[in-house]
Amino acid sequence: MSKIIALFNQAGGVGKTTLTLNLGYHLAQRKHRVLLVDLDPQASLTTFMGIEPSELKTSLYDALVNSQTLPIHQSIHGLDIVPTNINLSVAELELVGAMNREARLKNIISPLAEKYSIILIDCPPSLGILTVLGLTASTHILVPIETEFKSYFGTGLLLDTVGKVRHHVNPHLAFAGFVPMKFDKRRSQHNRTLEQMKQELKPLATVFPPVPDSTVFPDSTEERVPLALYKPKHPAIKILKEIAEGVEKALFSQSA
Repeated sequence: MSKIIALFNQAGGVGKTTLTLNLGYHLAQRKHRVLLVDLDPQASLTTFMGIEPSELKTSLYDALVNSQTLPIHQSIHGLDIVPTNINLSVAELELVGAMNREARLKNIISPLAEKYSIILIDCPPSLGILTVLGLTASTHILVPIETEFKSYFGTGLLLDTVGKVRHHVNPHLAFAGFVPMKFDKRRSQHNRTLEQMKQELKPLATVFPPVPDSTVFPDSTEERVPLALYKPKHPAIKILKEIAEGVEKALFSQSA
């Protein structure tokens, strides 16, 4: 059965999509069959994978709202992806009155459980219906958090949202871990925030090594490739490999 991970933070700009792409790549390198699902109407993951959102004939929107076949683009950097585009932003309105709406994504992903060992869902940076769909469909949640005080300050709201999803629709949702993002070891606030994360979040799940703040990440996504293909000797790759190994252990050492 697939392990389905929602990458979620209600704050934007924390590096969530960059983490989704690179984590997916390194998990695939560890011999997992990986599917990426772009649940964010901004379609950044779709773009980062070299797909032009405006040129899509069908997208995740059509599967969620119109019950069409889930469109899967295969074998991009060793990954498969369900792409999206701006049409998905309309889905939140169209699903308001839909029956069993929270389970829509879960129901269309479930048939893929035997094909993929890991499915990564790139959730939108909001607390709307699409995010609830992503958390409902998932077995685990992985939380990227920017190592800025203002970003970390909102973690309480995120944990509250996860608690509500567990209570109402997905009682088995587990944490796969927390990933400190955009870390600059030269900045004292970043170091303080990282230590606070370790102290406060470790009882919930692993706090992984911090991903450094570097222009190499936007450069690699501009080239539409994972960092390991763009600059194979960059030191951040070692950290991404550690995170992939840690996530793998979190997923497959648990019964969830």
